[in-house]
Amino acid sequence: MISYALWSEAGGVGKTALAVNLAAAHQRHGQRTLLIDLDPQNGGASHHLGVDDDRADPDVDNIVRHLIDRPKGEFADLVRTTTHGLDVVPSHNMLDSLETNLQRAQEMERDMGGRFVKELQLRRVLRDANLSQTYDAVVIDPPATGGQHVYNAVSATSNVVIPLELSPKGEQSLRGLEDTVSNLEAELDSEVGVVAVVPNKVRRTRMRDKYEEALEDVSYPVAPVQIPVREAMLNGAWDEQTTAYEYVANHGRPQRERETLELFDELARFIAAQFDVDLSEADIAEEEREVVA
Repeated sequence: MISYALWSEAGGVGKTALAVNLAAAHQRHGQRTLLIDLDPQNGGASHHLGVDDDRADPDVDNIVRHLIDRPKGEFADLVRTTTHGLDVVPSHNMLDSLETNLQRAQEMERDMGGRFVKELQLRRVLRDANLSQTYDAVVIDPPATGGQHVYNAVSATSNVVIPLELSPKGEQSLRGLEDTVSNLEAELDSEVGVVAVVPNKVRRTRMRDKYEEALEDVSYPVAPVQIPVREAMLNGAWDEQTTAYEYVANHGRPQRERETLELFDELARFIAAQFDVDLSEADIAEEEREVVA
């Protein structure tokens, strides 16, 4: 099973839009795909796909209840299937206090003589749900800030896809990328696989060559595509709470946006190849291919 978290220490790199549309790209290739939204911020992937209506309900079952081993039902009951066919575990306001909830659960378990490792709870939940029997790909979108949201996302998948801006800020992040990954591994006491470094929100500027040269020194796999800035397309998809694919298909968008969708598809194939899963353009159903035709 393909599983990875979208992770970036820097905000504003387009992480959530990339997570949503990568999940859609996996699905287009015939993969049964689950997107898990661990970002407590309002307006994350759950809002993007129109499944955030219960996030403020304190009584509803949600992912945090499962992480602290106090679920109200089965994990499968958390999954919402969107109008676009994507399966999503939505965010919930309890994620705002995830650190506190996990600390309290750890203390209660310790008082009873048990062992509760805060960073491993999403791994436990997903393992017990036996997701490999239901899904071919699992994509997790935690917040950009560190802490238990990120630790649980990365521990559960052991793999990260890192979106990166080709900008001074992005270059600085790139220079310290190996140290950053090493620090994350130290926090988790386990190895983290970098599946792909993805130049995202790329603008055609005179300085881009300089930043591209910096990518050549990266020891991790660098994606063979660069995702350009497509604000009109992504903002339109956001406003309509849909994927970029569906937005383009329904609104007769310009050719450059259709070409960007092909880049998402190519990126999904590259990521799958890191898991020794061979996807091809032929895996995309004919009706799906029409979206970018």
